[in-house]
Amino acid sequence: MAVDGTRSTAGSGAGTVAELVQAQWGDHRIGARCGETALTHHELASGAAARAALLAELLPRGAEPHVGVLLDNVPEYPLWLGAAALAGAAVAGINPTRRGPELARDIGHTDCALLVTERAHLPLLAGLDLTVPPGRVLVVDDPAYRELLAPYEGTPPEGIGPLPGARPPTPATRMLLCFTSGSTGAPKAALCSQGRLAAAGAQLARYFAVRRDDVHYLCMPMFHGNAVLAGWAPALAGGAGIALRRRFSASAFLPDVRRYGATYFTYVGRAVHYLLATPAAPDDRDHPLRNGFGTEAGTVDAARFAARFGVRLTEGYGSSEGGAALRRTPDTPPGAIGRPAPGDDLAVVDPVTGAELPRARLDAAGRLLNGEEAIGELVNRGRGSFEGYWRNPGATAARTRGRGAGPGAGWYWTGDLFFRDAGGFFHFAGRTDDRLRVDSENLAAAMIENILARYAPAAGVAVYAVPDPVAGDQVMAALALRDGAAFDPDDFVAFLAAQPDLGTKMAPRFVRTVPALPVTATNKIHRVALRRAGFRCPAPVWWTPLTPAPGAPAGAVYRPFTAEDEAALLARYREQDRAGLLER
Repeated sequence: MAVDGTRSTAGSGAGTVAELVQAQWGDHRIGARCGETALTHHELASGAAARAALLAELLPRGAEPHVGVLLDNVPEYPLWLGAAALAGAAVAGINPTRRGPELARDIGHTDCALLVTERAHLPLLAGLDLTVPPGRVLVVDDPAYRELLAPYEGTPPEGIGPLPGARPPTPATRMLLCFTSGSTGAPKAALCSQGRLAAAGAQLARYFAVRRDDVHYLCMPMFHGNAVLAGWAPALAGGAGIALRRRFSASAFLPDVRRYGATYFTYVGRAVHYLLATPAAPDDRDHPLRNGFGTEAGTVDAARFAARFGVRLTEGYGSSEGGAALRRTPDTPPGAIGRPAPGDDLAVVDPVTGAELPRARLDAAGRLLNGEEAIGELVNRGRGSFEGYWRNPGATAARTRGRGAGPGAGWYWTGDLFFRDAGGFFHFAGRTDDRLRVDSENLAAAMIENILARYAPAAGVAVYAVPDPVAGDQVMAALALRDGAAFDPDDFVAFLAAQPDLGTKMAPRFVRTVPALPVTATNKIHRVALRRAGFRCPAPVWWTPLTPAPGAPAGAVYRPFTAEDEAALLARYREQDRAGLLER
C-alpha cells in the first residue's frame, strides 16, 4: 500500500528502530541518494531485510550479534543500520582514521562477529591480527557480496524473525556501540538501545518539524554519533529522505544541497568554519536548506553562517553516551551553549563534594568574574539515558560514581567543565582529565603519549590540549629531551610517519621542548601548568601552521613558532571570540 507523501511519522510512537524501518515498506518515494544512486524507502526496507537475513546465516551460534561497519558514507551504511535493527543486532561504527593495532583493537573489543567494509579500506586491515575471520569480512563493492545477498532480495521486513536464540527486538535491544575516548587512553564503546535511538529521532523530528518531503544531508561520518543520532534517526522517524556524501567537502556542500534538495544538515567541529572559508558567491542563499544542527560552530561563525547563507544554526551539547544534553534556544546569550534538554536535571557541581556551585557573574562584555567559585563539572542528577559502556564496568561506574553512597552517586558525570549564568544558561569552560577534541574527534592524551614515548631523543612526554582558534582543541606535546639531544623537525616528521597506530588527528600541532617536565608535589606531571602556558611559553616551540583546508594533517612539517606567528594566531582567537579560552 502506498504511503502518504507529506504526513510525518514523528508522532507515531514507535518504540524501536525496527518498527521505523518496517514502516518504510511500500513507500516508493526516494529515501536515499548518493551520487547517481537512488533508493526508495521501500528499497531501503527491503535491502535492510535482505542483509538481516544474511546476518542470521553468517552469525556463528553463541556469538554477540555485533556488526562492525568500516565504510564511508555510502548507501550500505544506512542499509546495515536498518538490518541490525530488524535482526536485533548492534552496529559498531569503526573509525577509518584509526590505524594498526588500535584499529584491530576497536574491532576486537566490540566483539564484532561480522565486518562490513569496502575496497578502499582494505589496506587499513592488511596485516592486522583481526578477530573476524576472512569469511565474515564482507566487501560491499565486491561481486561476491552481491551473490551472497541475491537469495534474500525482496524479503519483506515483517518476514525477518529474531536471530537464532534471540528474542524479537524491544526498546532495550542494543542498537549501536559508539566509540568515544576517555581519560584511560583506550576508546570506550558507549551503548545505545533501539528505544533511545528511536526516541532521539522522534524528539528531533518534532523539534525541527521534519516533513516527509524533507531531505537530511549526511556529510559528517556515520561512524560518529552526530550523523546517526542527529541526522539519520530524525529522518527515519519523520519519514524524510537522506542524501549521503562519502566524506565532508566544503566545496561540494552547496552543490550537493541543491542537487539533492537538502533541507537539513548536521555538523561538528570546524565544518562550519570550512564552509565559510569557501569563496562567497551572489547565489549563496539560493538553496533549500532550512536548518543546521550540531556542536562547536562557535558564536562568531554561527552568526556569519546565518548572514551569508540565510540558515540559522542550532547548537547543542551532548555525547554518544546520552547522559546529558543542552540545547540552544532563541534567547540563549552569546557564548552560552543553552539550557538542559527536557527531562535532564543538570547542574554545575564541585567534583569532590558534589555541591552545586554559585552562579557565574559576568561583566558587560560577557567576561567571567568569579571563575574560581563558579566553574565545576557538569552533571545530570536526573534519570538521563546513559546505558553504560560495552565490557567496561569500571568506566561505567566512573561515569555514575557507582550506585552506592557518596557525593553524586548515581548521577551522570560528564567530565566537562561548565559554569551557569544567572539566567540559567550553561557555558562550556573546558574538559577535565586528559581528553582532547580535535576536528570533532575525541582523543585521549595518554594514547598519544604512548606513541610519542617511542621517539628516541625524548626522555619524557606530556600531551595536552590547547584551544583551537575556531572549535575544539589542538594537540600540544612537551618533550623532555635526553642529555645532548636536540629537536630535529625532519627527524620528528619521519618518526611520526613511521608509527602505524598514529591516527590522522593525533600528530601534535605544537611541540615544546623542555629540559624536564614540570611535576606536582606527588611527582605527577603538572598538566594544568602546561595547559595554562600553552604555546605562550618561554621554551622553544615548534609548530605545524594551521591550514584552511579540511583534512590537511598536522605533523607534515614543523618550523619554529615565532613571535609573529603568535601575534597572528592570537588575532585569530580574537576574531572568533575565543581568546578567553586561553586564560582558563
